[in-house]
Order: sequence, then structure tokens, then C-alpha cells
Amino acid sequence: VQLQASGGGSVQAGGSLKLSCAASHSGFTIENMAFYRQAQGNQREWVATVGGDYGTPSYADSAKGRFTIFRDAGKNTMHLQMNNLKFEDTGVYVCGAEARRWGRSRLSWYYGQGTQVTVSS
Repeated sequence: VQLQASGGGSVQAGGSLKLSCAASHSGFTIENMAFYRQAQGNQREWVATVGGDYGTPSYADSAKGRFTIFRDAGKNTMHLQMNNLKFEDTGVYVCGAEARRWGRSRLSWYYGQGTQVTVSS
């Protein structure tokens, strides 16, 4: 499973950005997808997860009410709409996908390279 995040950039506090994540997954079925954030010097932290077509999104407390995660119907492309950005949202945003090989039952998480988000106060 290969994942590519895009859409990062620099924005002032209060602004918005929309991140996207495209998955290449030949031979795999993707279940859940998620975004994580890693600020410089900090551990990676979970931001939000979205399931399949009927999956309910879930958010870290820091993202609730400001971020919306969703997937394109029938596609393994995920987006994170981030509104009212704060300085503490700064970091590298990495996307992940939980997937299983065709014919197998074991799920594993796969991660791609991230995209930088910088919020200036």
C-alpha cells in the first residue's frame, strides 16, 4: 500500500487548508484511513480516522469542531478539511491506511510520507 499526502502549506491562524491522501493498493483492501500529525521534536499524534463507505469519522479532541475527515465515495482517497487553524496545528501531516491482503484476514497499518502544515500566529 502506497500513500501520498498533499495539500499542505503555510497559513495564518484562523485560516483553512484541505489535505488529501491518495492510496495505491493493488492486491489490498483498505478498511480505515487516518491522518496523523508530527510536530518538530514531538511524537506522532493521531488527528482523525474515517472508515469505509458507512464509517463514522472520529477525531482527536484537538480536531473536534474544526476538522472534517472524509473519503471520496468508492475510492480510497481521503481528505482532511481543516478550518480555524491554530499555531499548535503546525506539523507534518501523515496519512495512514489499515489494509489486508486479498484472501487474508490480518489487518495492518501502512503510512506514507507527510505534507507540511505551518500555521503562523
